Amino acid sequence: MSHTFNRLIQESSPYLQQHAKNPVDWYPWCEEALQKAKDENKPILISIGYSACHWCHVMERESFEDASTALLMNRYFVCIKVDREERPDLDHFFMDALQATSGQGGWPLNMFLTSDAKPFYGGTYFPPVAIQNRISWKELLVRIHEAYRDRRVEIEEQADSIVAHLSKSSQIDEKVKLNFSLAKEEKFQRSQLEKIREQIFGISDLVYGGFGRAPKFPQTFTIAYLLRDYHFTENKQSLDQALLSLRQMLRGGIYDQIGGGFCRYSTDNEWLAPHFEKMTYDNALLLLVLSDAFLITKDQEFKRVVEETVEFMQREMQCSTGGYYAALDADSENEEGKFYTWESNEFDFVFGNDSQAIKDFFDITDSGNWEGTNIPRMKKSLEEWAVGTGKPLEEADQQVKHAKKVLLENRSKRVRPGTDDKIILGWNALYLQALSRAGMVFSRTDWVLEAEVGMNFLLSTFWDSSKERWLHTHKNGVSRFNAYLDDLTFLAQALHVLYEANFKVEYLKKGREIVEYIIEHFSDSEELYFYYTPDFQDDVLVRKVDLYDGAIPSGNSVMAWNLYRYGVVFDELTWRKRAENMVEAVKTGIVKYPNSFGMWASLLQEMIEGTLELVVVGPDALSTASKVHNQFIPNKLIMASEKPDDTFPMLNRIQSLEKNLFYTSKYYTCALPKANLDEWVQEVLTKR
Repeated sequence: MSHTFNRLIQESSPYLQQHAKNPVDWYPWCEEALQKAKDENKPILISIGYSACHWCHVMERESFEDASTALLMNRYFVCIKVDREERPDLDHFFMDALQATSGQGGWPLNMFLTSDAKPFYGGTYFPPVAIQNRISWKELLVRIHEAYRDRRVEIEEQADSIVAHLSKSSQIDEKVKLNFSLAKEEKFQRSQLEKIREQIFGISDLVYGGFGRAPKFPQTFTIAYLLRDYHFTENKQSLDQALLSLRQMLRGGIYDQIGGGFCRYSTDNEWLAPHFEKMTYDNALLLLVLSDAFLITKDQEFKRVVEETVEFMQREMQCSTGGYYAALDADSENEEGKFYTWESNEFDFVFGNDSQAIKDFFDITDSGNWEGTNIPRMKKSLEEWAVGTGKPLEEADQQVKHAKKVLLENRSKRVRPGTDDKIILGWNALYLQALSRAGMVFSRTDWVLEAEVGMNFLLSTFWDSSKERWLHTHKNGVSRFNAYLDDLTFLAQALHVLYEANFKVEYLKKGREIVEYIIEHFSDSEELYFYYTPDFQDDVLVRKVDLYDGAIPSGNSVMAWNLYRYGVVFDELTWRKRAENMVEAVKTGIVKYPNSFGMWASLLQEMIEGTLELVVVGPDALSTASKVHNQFIPNKLIMASEKPDDTFPMLNRIQSLEKNLFYTSKYYTCALPKANLDEWVQEVLTKR
């Protein structure tokens, strides 16, 4: 059926544009829609999703593309479609409302609001016909309309109650002050780190790795904490669980064995069957922790996956400007995972007589390993497979590399999943941080240069000089929406890491500017934590303070890291103290629930173990300072300069510059400078 375009055709979001030909009279979130609801005294239906969401596509096909369903939606409601990645602030608020009223959450998120835009009822996916005690979408639309018509006062009272509850839960000042007053009585102690380790072990999957049961997410912050715990304590169990988790993931179906890159999560315990969407932020976070794992183990398997993932990002996610797209869809040809799965006879056709060995390597069978088809995975390591084939390891490695190349070429002829080609500031910053870090670890100057190009693109593209504001998304030459807390905290952190990769001080100076911008526009009333939205944004009902580290780290945990690290770099005592206060106030949650406070836990760990401040000054400072990049020193903060620089207290070393000098300090105590690089590195490693 042919439809006229609705208002979404004018939007930049690929997700919204996907709905532009629906017969539903969709609006984006805008004043026009909100005013229409008031003028016509209609309830609002807000439907929130994202382009890579499988069930979002299903509900669109079943309901939003159906003319009779659209007739009900248009007659009874003002319908608003929102891309959760463009407006995470709205998504957070309405998801909180859904969870508060129903105890459930997920996408698509469908919420019914009063004409004043206050939520009163919601749910996720609704089928076109009633199944398994789940009401049909059409029936729900009629019931909501009748209830709003006949029980308006009751509904408005319920909506007011929900908003009041959300407002109270978002304003955490009293709770924070109580926790903070108690926390100050007890200093940071190593016993707290031991409790965190015990909590993590309590939910660890000792067979397949990871934490908890399916659906299983990578939980990279928890893995990173365990690697750091091993560094400081030499607790072998921490290292074993971290490495088990990574190896099971990179050998499973959650990792794209053919084309590189990770999917969002696994639907089973053994990491075989992913939800096939690929997100920029997941790949960034996994690159970071895989680089750490390589430094500890020097395991070439970790290096291979890092290289393949960077190649995937360059090939499929990088745009010509230097930015990176948001995501690849889970679906193609209306079927989840179709692009990534294989039939056994496809391998036979491609490889002929050599197919059986390659099928064994990727666990490809005639009956399939998932729903009658095959998701490539490695049930054996390359070394184990080589022994089974009787081939030398080098020859086996070349055979697998050739097979991947051939399979990738054949797969590229298929109908590709859709690409969400908007560029999100925060996700790009996370990836540039990971690329900078991997560039340091693997001595890849080309990756560091790529990170510089990407960073310069972000700094020039997302700053609105006319309004002096940072923005959130970019597509087709246009940047939109005010930047959120995580956008800017991730950007400041990425600038710091990029500085350590190339020692260009302009990145630190820009990072300081962004930290100051965040303090000015996002600080809460107690000047302790930070709101998710800036003080000049006026189209949200409640300003939320988000503390939990979820799929991505919370803006507050990363901001605490920024305040702590930039506080050291620029000797800003008030910043360091605020970071410590932030950690103290949430410390109880960190210790009890480290899987929900993973980024916080690593910062608490560093505050207890101490930050190792490393400084190199001299004619060869920039090249020699990078010698410590191939060592796993998670608490190091390194600066290097060819001459003293009084802009940075750490670089203001008044000494002879005829030779390189290496400085080490910890707990505000400086050791005598070393003149020998090897002696300095050894000192750094013994100080941990």
